[in-house]
Amino acid sequence: MAEFSLANLTVLGCAPPEMTYVAARAGYDFISPRLIMMGVAGETNQNYDLSTDREMLRQTKRALADTGLKVHDIELARIRDDLDVKKFIPAMEVAAELGAKHVISSVWTANETLALERFIELCELARPLGLTINLEFVTWANVVNLQQAIAFLNKAECENTGILIDILHFSRSRVSPDELDRVPPKSFKFVHLCDAPAEIPTTKEGLIHAGRDERFYIGEGGIDVAGIINRIPEVPYSIELPHITRAKELGYAEHASRCIESARKYLVEHPRSSKNTARKGRAQNAPSFATK
Repeated sequence: MAEFSLANLTVLGCAPPEMTYVAARAGYDFISPRLIMMGVAGETNQNYDLSTDREMLRQTKRALADTGLKVHDIELARIRDDLDVKKFIPAMEVAAELGAKHVISSVWTANETLALERFIELCELARPLGLTINLEFVTWANVVNLQQAIAFLNKAECENTGILIDILHFSRSRVSPDELDRVPPKSFKFVHLCDAPAEIPTTKEGLIHAGRDERFYIGEGGIDVAGIINRIPEVPYSIELPHITRAKELGYAEHASRCIESARKYLVEHPRSSKNTARKGRAQNAPSFATK
């Protein structure tokens, strides 16, 4: 049976304790909170740094204990020119304390040498905590597609890494589902699930708006979601489905419920076939980057 995590952007502005109860009531198995503040427009007042807010950490632990949910992953360890990855240590320590296994990272510098150095350092810092660093390619960042992500991880040669497939970025970066066959199956730890119109925005502003403010319920848009996820091993689905208008009109709880309901319905209507699950045979010529 598929497992689901409620991602931060889906209920943007919902603090981890409340997020946990919302997720539990809707039937999720995990939460995926943002414990590393990004400071981007619209999120400047949403600081959930549990390494400094010990009361919120206590409340989060209580919510997890009350509901039986777990923390699946945290975000977002961005690789940038002006950020020292050591600043992510407190958040990663809290993530490990809460039982998380994964951290999301993405690259936001054109300096590949610097990006690799800092990504490798991040992996080394995460390893003693039992965390994997999952590289997410983002259409408007500096590692923008699956091919670039594979090349980056091959150069990094770190053991505790993975590739995070976000359905929206997969579509917007014009990645072919066939490319997934070149990825070692064990490198997929989880998937960001959502839907969107088939038409791809032609401007960066349009891409960002669709990505952060107006994603669709699964099956509602024009992306061939099944054509993507059915070529990936069965892993947890983190539903990252921000829709500012719907979340405001429906409230966090109802929006989160509709997200998981649409996902479950879609998966029933688009089951895996034996061909879909034959990943080992298709990955024989896969790249050699290390995974665990």
